[in-house]
Amino acid sequence: MAEIESLVERLEMAVVRLEAVSSKFHGSALPGGDIVNGVDGDLAPCVEAYDALLSVAVAEYLKNSKAIGEDVEKHAEMVNAAFQAQRGFVKLASTHQQPPEADLATLLRPISVKIQEIQNFREKNRGSKMFNHLSAVSESIPALGWIAVAPKPGPYVKEMNDAATFYTNRVLKDYKDNDNRHVDWVRSYLQLWTELQAYIKEHHTTGLVWSKSGPFASEVSLVAPSAHGPCPPPPPPPPIFEADTPKNNSSTMHSALFAELNQGEAITRGLRHVLDGQKTHKNPELRSQGGVARQSPTKSHTPSPTSPKAPPQSHSPVLELEGKKWRVEYQDHANSLVISETELKHVVYTFKCSNSTLQIKGKINSIIVDNCKKLGLVFDNVVGIVEVINSRDIQIQVLGKVPTISVNKTEGCHIYLSEESLDCEIVSAKTSEVNILVPQDGDYKEFPVPEQYKTVWDGSKLVTEPTEMAG
Repeated sequence: MAEIESLVERLEMAVVRLEAVSSKFHGSALPGGDIVNGVDGDLAPCVEAYDALLSVAVAEYLKNSKAIGEDVEKHAEMVNAAFQAQRGFVKLASTHQQPPEADLATLLRPISVKIQEIQNFREKNRGSKMFNHLSAVSESIPALGWIAVAPKPGPYVKEMNDAATFYTNRVLKDYKDNDNRHVDWVRSYLQLWTELQAYIKEHHTTGLVWSKSGPFASEVSLVAPSAHGPCPPPPPPPPIFEADTPKNNSSTMHSALFAELNQGEAITRGLRHVLDGQKTHKNPELRSQGGVARQSPTKSHTPSPTSPKAPPQSHSPVLELEGKKWRVEYQDHANSLVISETELKHVVYTFKCSNSTLQIKGKINSIIVDNCKKLGLVFDNVVGIVEVINSRDIQIQVLGKVPTISVNKTEGCHIYLSEESLDCEIVSAKTSEVNILVPQDGDYKEFPVPEQYKTVWDGSKLVTEPTEMAG
């Protein structure tokens, strides 16, 4: 009996070894797949490092998002899917040569689609109480496009990370004293991009590194096996002498070029005679019109399927109180917008309004102007902050008091202060044409906010001051 048990035990060990060998040569259950043409190869260091990023930084972000739940958790799952898609792309680059530009755009499309889905989720949930969380992710998720950036993908990721901090600061302001889950979420989300920067600096400093050998990457080679089933059969082997194809094409092109040049005078037969009425030196008025438009007979001007831009989506104008937030959205040519039923706890959020005027009566908590154009804002009193971001041609008039006005990423903003609000702090970043108008002798005197600065080293620190030219 003991001999039988010993024999069964040896057989089980043999089966385990055979299964290990079989899985090594015939498939892998890892997401992204680690089999190349049916043969297992060791993961490249850059892929292993990316897996470490997923298992630590991304996992921590997912855990903190799940702790908050609701829209934040759903958004995090979409972010995770985008990172998993990029893992597959990095794996592909480690085993394949870089394809031509046209094929590369096709390979990048799945990641682009996931980025767009993440941003659309924010747009569809503007009424969410987690809107600042969604905005932080939506503004920074384009950082995953670093795989198409050269020669400085790392700084590109940092720039996207900086875009997120505008909204993460709002999250911290709202929750730092009453809910540490959101503080942990901000920390883990920003750390995620910091870790990605470090990864890029170590493995892809000047751009995504492609393999110097192996087949050229294609849409077929990007298809990853499912993590919940066996690997699909390997793709067919590349055609014989595939590597010589670019060389042959190049030789053919050179031959055709020399054949054209060898025509001698006959080469001008294909040229079209230009009439006097079409010559810009004889008709100066054509210069201002950009010359005579003419379609080349040798070039097709048929637009590609992806070239036309989708028509702008129309939205119904909104002016409503939702909880503690007044939503003023998609107003166009509305010159008599008034919010009069206000309370101290109310926040006014103005989004994508153009050629309109909004008046807010009473005392409220704060005002946000986001993505607006040619908007006039008049208000009585704000106890918190008035923020203007991603806007253009904004006019603000303070009738009472406001402690802080913040202007970011905005072109053209005129701020009319009242006598009571002269001690207001005005903070600006990435702006132009910002002017402060101060009441003097019954009128307003205009003072431009400097746009140009001079920085010098004084021996111990940097000293920055506006240049005289900037006012």
